[in-house]
Amino acid sequence: MDRLIKIVFFALIIKPLALVVLGINLRGREKLPRTGPAIIAANHNSHLDALVLMGLFPLSQLHKVRPVAAADYFLSKRWLAWVSLHCLNIVPFDRSGHADKGQLFGACHQALDQGDILILFPEGSRGSPEKVSKIKKGLFYLLQGRPEVKVTPVVMYGLGRALPRGEALFVPFNCDVIVGDPLPATDNSSDFIDLLGQRFEELFPYCLTRQNQE
Repeated sequence: MDRLIKIVFFALIIKPLALVVLGINLRGREKLPRTGPAIIAANHNSHLDALVLMGLFPLSQLHKVRPVAAADYFLSKRWLAWVSLHCLNIVPFDRSGHADKGQLFGACHQALDQGDILILFPEGSRGSPEKVSKIKKGLFYLLQGRPEVKVTPVVMYGLGRALPRGEALFVPFNCDVIVGDPLPATDNSSDFIDLLGQRFEELFPYCLTRQNQE
């Protein structure tokens, strides 16, 4: 039943929003993972980020695409929890700081074991519109002992203006979604963070709306 709810939600609301209203400049769509376990690592400026990324996948594949989302926010209200769990099928993440690493990544590991494709924002939370915040080490720790999991970097631009943090009013802006090549494996957390940050910087010049703002 949840699978059907998710398909209907994206077919009637999210895909028309992402592909028609926003007018997305999409590059590298063919590089998105087709099967899991896999992770999409993207910059984060808006609640639209995960919805737009999920909307790029075929409806038949959507049940395997799951955003990692903060439990304290997305499960805080009954209606929001229902949408998060049934329409988006989020992987709840405890960011309270009280969980140990085993508990912290338990749900993510379970999802990867099931062959899911996770959408994860390595900055940890939404930053200022169209700015990349400091990349945290959580994604690196999640990948430890999982050499089979490929990480695909994605940069987005414009969604922070379409639905800024703290705003409920949607404003249609042209946006960019640029998909890069999977990251090579590394055993050093600093090297991994530097590589991901470098890959983000390499992808941003392909954002047409960003060029128009400069």
